[in-house]
Amino acid sequence: MIVALEEAKRQLTAMRADLVELGKSLRIEETRANLKDLEAQTLDPTFWNSTENSSKTLQAIKQSQDKIEGYEKLCARLEDTLALCEMAIEENDESFVEEVQSELAAIAAEEEHRRIEVLLSGEYDKSNAIVSFHPGAGGTEAQDWAQMLYRMITRWAEKSGFNVRLTDWLDGDGAGIKSATIMVEGRNAYGYLKSENGVHRLVRVSPFDANGRRQTSFASIEVMPEFEDVDKVVLREEDLEITAHRSSGAGGQHINKTDSAIRIVHKPTGIVVGCQTERSQLQNKETALHMLKAKLMEIKLRERLETIEEIQGNKTNIEWGAQIRSYVFMPYTLVKDTRTGYETGNVQGVMDGDLDGFINAYLKMTSAQEGNKKGGTNT
Repeated sequence: MIVALEEAKRQLTAMRADLVELGKSLRIEETRANLKDLEAQTLDPTFWNSTENSSKTLQAIKQSQDKIEGYEKLCARLEDTLALCEMAIEENDESFVEEVQSELAAIAAEEEHRRIEVLLSGEYDKSNAIVSFHPGAGGTEAQDWAQMLYRMITRWAEKSGFNVRLTDWLDGDGAGIKSATIMVEGRNAYGYLKSENGVHRLVRVSPFDANGRRQTSFASIEVMPEFEDVDKVVLREEDLEITAHRSSGAGGQHINKTDSAIRIVHKPTGIVVGCQTERSQLQNKETALHMLKAKLMEIKLRERLETIEEIQGNKTNIEWGAQIRSYVFMPYTLVKDTRTGYETGNVQGVMDGDLDGFINAYLKMTSAQEGNKKGGTNT
């Protein structure tokens, strides 16, 4: 057992260099200097004159403090565990083996998590995420699959410490959902969840088929950031078809069962958004308009369009050949991402929200692609 402690000491000692490198990647020293500048700004007598600017500065201070504190705690945890390990070896005390190995695994996982955070360098990666679920063709089977994906993403978000807020839900025909939208709130929500944007394919023995035949179903997950400057998008009243309807679905008794739910169709693009979870029809309308503006802005940025009028809407078909990931329940169990090649046989774990492997693989892949673009030379 002392051999196990010696091996743990070797790994912990090697991790010191990894954490130094991580600190450089996180730009900890640069963040410290920037934090001093931000804190100095708060001492200016005119600091509170602009609520918008002061709020942004205070938010930046909090983010910098959290970043530095998190890194310092990780370094301190490593040193504490290394000291414990050395003491156990010196005293030939095997009772600490389990504790040291547990801490070693936790430190390694935290170091990997923070290293992945470095990859979240996109302009909107730190934003909240608006996530929508849509079944493909196939009726009840596809609608049930869409609800399974809703549960998968919700489980991941809650386990990862994000706040999940349901904004819209439309029941399926007998089972599942015709559509649903959630807001995932927290730092880097969009940065992580953007990996889930696309068509997801399911292969299983259908519970809705009396003959127990194998079925292939498709559903899409649409992920976009909650833009801070979304109110800059101007909507014309004549372009909007706004209808009120009775709320239904996953909210149960928490959803107001009056005609307060709102659905908005943006006629030029065919984009549909809805909200039914706020307390009043007016609040539901405001939330739905906010989501519509975010959707229009996301497409405009993605397509690099000059004006909102150029947007034609999302034409991606939810069908074979368009999938980003396949989930096979039968005749074997496998979940495989077609973009990164990452796969696992633990289908149930994935459906219970174990998505970190897929998310990390996607972030590493996109980071490498960006690096290749920047490293390219013109000839």
